[in-house]
Amino acid sequence: MLQTTYIAIGSNVGDKRAHLQNAVQQLSAKIGHVVKISPIYKTPSWGYDGNDFYNACLCITTELSPAEMMAEILEIEVLLGRIRSQRKGYQDRMIDIDIIFYEDHILQTDLLVLPHPLAHERKFVMQPLCDIAPSKIHPTFTKTVSQLNDELPAQGIEKSEETLQNPNSKKDFSRFNYIAIEGNIGAGKTSLATKIAEDFNGKLILERFADNPFLPKFYEDNTRYAFPLEMSFLADRYQQISDDLAQLDLFKDFIVSDYDVVKSLIFAKVTLQAEEYKLYRKLFDIMYKEIPKPDLYVYLYQNTERLLRNIKKRGRDYEQKIPSEYLDKINHGYLEFIRTHKDLNVKIIDVSDLDFVANANDYQKIVSEINDF
Repeated sequence: MLQTTYIAIGSNVGDKRAHLQNAVQQLSAKIGHVVKISPIYKTPSWGYDGNDFYNACLCITTELSPAEMMAEILEIEVLLGRIRSQRKGYQDRMIDIDIIFYEDHILQTDLLVLPHPLAHERKFVMQPLCDIAPSKIHPTFTKTVSQLNDELPAQGIEKSEETLQNPNSKKDFSRFNYIAIEGNIGAGKTSLATKIAEDFNGKLILERFADNPFLPKFYEDNTRYAFPLEMSFLADRYQQISDDLAQLDLFKDFIVSDYDVVKSLIFAKVTLQAEEYKLYRKLFDIMYKEIPKPDLYVYLYQNTERLLRNIKKRGRDYEQKIPSEYLDKINHGYLEFIRTHKDLNVKIIDVSDLDFVANANDYQKIVSEINDF
């Protein structure tokens, strides 16, 4: 049977917002369904002289008992870097997670006291709790959260402009028919397109670059194989996009691809000689008129240093000799194309300092940027 619980989270070390978001992710995975998340409040340290805190509250429905919840929370705190000291008194902490209410339970054990015995004295708990459950009645004081909050002095708390993402909130990408994820070599196009398709019920189109016999040869001898490489890519992209966009999938909400056909033009301008590019451009313009355009074009920008690390990490032999100058030219080509094509609905996201594959917080940030655009 599902029970409703209210949890307070706080952090005053390092990237505080990221620590709170990671806590939300873990609580969602291990405790239950996150129903509501309050705004973040910046608050002075309480009970000792320390760094300012970020605090927030969550409403969660769970099948766990209070004792089971507390055991999971202690494990989550350790996982997220909480180190409990034997020293008495309050201390700085990377993450702090407290159960405030569990239904209307009144409980006192060595492990857990419910309701939380100090919550009603703490503005940094009662204010965010008031944002998500103002009518919740405190089972001991028989007053609402709103009433208890009004009785407290301000205590110097301030609402932050930063927010937390609810992993259980379904983002709606169905208003887009076709999203193209673009970027330089190693920017993470395929990873992001795949995750978005899986998480939001999209039809996925991935570029078939691995089947191109000219690609390894091009990296060995650019001059000789540039034109056949670019022509083969253009033909394959044209055919794939035309075929896949024409085939409706009634069970998918939208289409997302890890490339747009226009990348052919960008790469060709970098790799081809002037006369070759003139001929290529004529053929491209003829084909491009026939192809549906994405109604959202997302460009993942990464600096060259990070691109080189990504390329090395994924370990494709034929890519290991790509010079940084080549990547610089490709980045410049994309940005110049975006600048000069005002008709494109473009969202540029700098992912140089993000790891959206390993870090759920980074992924949610990108998803929110796309969804809110």
